Amino acid sequence: MRRPFDSALKSIMKMSQTPANYWGEFILDLPIGIFLVGAGLQHFGTHPVAALSTFLLGLLFFSFFEYFFHRWIFHGSIQIIVKGHRAHHLNPMGYDSLPFFLPALIFLVLVGAFVLIMPTGYAFLLTGSIACGYVTYGLSHHIIHHHRFRQRFAQRWAANHHIHHAHPNSNFGVTTPLWDILLHTQYLPHKLKANI
Repeated sequence: MRRPFDSALKSIMKMSQTPANYWGEFILDLPIGIFLVGAGLQHFGTHPVAALSTFLLGLLFFSFFEYFFHRWIFHGSIQIIVKGHRAHHLNPMGYDSLPFFLPALIFLVLVGAFVLIMPTGYAFLLTGSIACGYVTYGLSHHIIHHHRFRQRFAQRWAANHHIHHAHPNSNFGVTTPLWDILLHTQYLPHKLKANI
């Protein structure tokens, strides 16, 4: 009885390492995010401050989700996930990613849960901004590994993630160092020297 599940899981894992899956995730998630933001904005009407606040709150939530999943799930104890993320650490230019359909399913579950606890416009806009944050994270992560920046600010931003690859117990945030700073996981070379 377990063999069909194992076979399906192996197929999904193999698919998750392909360029089609990698780019398919963007192709699916970006329209979902735009649709949810648009649907959410339709419910706000003449309340632009509330709409903007909700959108920014969604981006803040996403930045924490990004940190949380990277620190405690991707570098955690669920071996199938850790193994997949380890493949990225071994080959940062590769195409290892989540199955293309998984984030979309999570967004649908999330909007459904939010609709139960808040007005529809807020639920759609909040989930849409989280989806847009996820797409921004994915594109940022890709650019960090495939582009060499010339601007000093962009170099420092990209270096934050490159440091994570050299020191995997630090710098879990990709789009922002905010949660690394607040939760004391930001790489600080002088801290290491002080502990020697």
